[in-house]
Amino acid sequence: MRSVEAADRPEAVVNSPSRSLVASALAGGLLVAGVSSLPLIVGSQQADARPEIRRGSFVAAAVKRSGPAVVSLETARTVNQSSVAGVPPALMQDPLFRHFFGIPRATAPRSRVQRGQGSGVIFDAKGLLLTNAHVVEGADQLTVDLSDGRRVPARVVGKDSLTDLAVVRLKGSGPWPVADLGDSDRLSVGDWAIAVGNPFGLESTVTLGIISNLNRNVAQLGISGKRLDLIQTDAAINPGNSGGPLLNADGEVIGINTLVRSGPGAGLGFAIPINRARTIAQQLVASGKARHPVIGIRLSPVPRPTPTSPVPPGAVIRAVQPGGPADRAGLKVDDVILRFDGQVVDGPAAVVSAIERRGVGATVVLEVQRAQERVSINVKPVDLSALAPG
Repeated sequence: MRSVEAADRPEAVVNSPSRSLVASALAGGLLVAGVSSLPLIVGSQQADARPEIRRGSFVAAAVKRSGPAVVSLETARTVNQSSVAGVPPALMQDPLFRHFFGIPRATAPRSRVQRGQGSGVIFDAKGLLLTNAHVVEGADQLTVDLSDGRRVPARVVGKDSLTDLAVVRLKGSGPWPVADLGDSDRLSVGDWAIAVGNPFGLESTVTLGIISNLNRNVAQLGISGKRLDLIQTDAAINPGNSGGPLLNADGEVIGINTLVRSGPGAGLGFAIPINRARTIAQQLVASGKARHPVIGIRLSPVPRPTPTSPVPPGAVIRAVQPGGPADRAGLKVDDVILRFDGQVVDGPAAVVSAIERRGVGATVVLEVQRAQERVSINVKPVDLSALAPG
């Protein structure tokens, strides 16, 4: 009781430094640590000193920015079937075949509608959206469901099987929500990655992970017939997510989801970098097809060096297509490509990517190791469609 009484006396406050500090704090509207038992009175109400709790997250903000532009695609394709299961329609037209198996007459093949589903993202206010080529492959009808409830018919503008990309145009005048496209060349391993789509038909599904690797060549995944360097992520990508966007922490599209690994090593997803997708999309909109520069060679990694036989980094030419750009330029089997336009290459994927970036018709300079000498050779890539198979 004495301390309370002393605090009530003006002279005690003046003579005590600690209580002078308390008085000053109270006068200034502050609550001083160590005297929290003293209430802070502002007017006639007690102030609430609890910090404000923010319920949102950067994921919610990112999805709010580009989520409205994520769509669900429903496809329908007509598939003809023989009236006898497993029998090709051509055999059903053969009277000897029908007689032998006791089939009374040739019946017209039955048809059924096969339906599929995928995701996409609107990247242009004119109603253009990006998705995977395999999502719309062979589709007779295409319908797009928007996040605001609209259901809109659409058509394929163009598709490219080598990069598994397609551009679809919505029918109607809009307005259409548009996602912001980021810069996939500025990504780093460990950056946040947010996958958005409609897996298993479940609309507006969001999963979170990180960028696990960059420039993952599809050949490393055992996939042939594609020309892709992919973003690898541990954000869950499931069937139906194909064609949907991979977002960064700011809500910008950095990739188009395309693959998921199942079985051993499951949990890895892959996306096409948005810079590559943007270039392909521009070509598909302009001409309905994409151009793929090639020089007509087949490459393999340089054998691992040994102490007695050191081999420089690069890519070994294993085959040269007759009459192709590489053949005309003088490249030969067993040449080792060391540099591309002055930049060191560390393997076949680096050479292919460099040729893709330079484009059709642009002269490139290759520095190759041939036996004991180094040779500089100029090559001009052509479009894949112009290169006759050899």
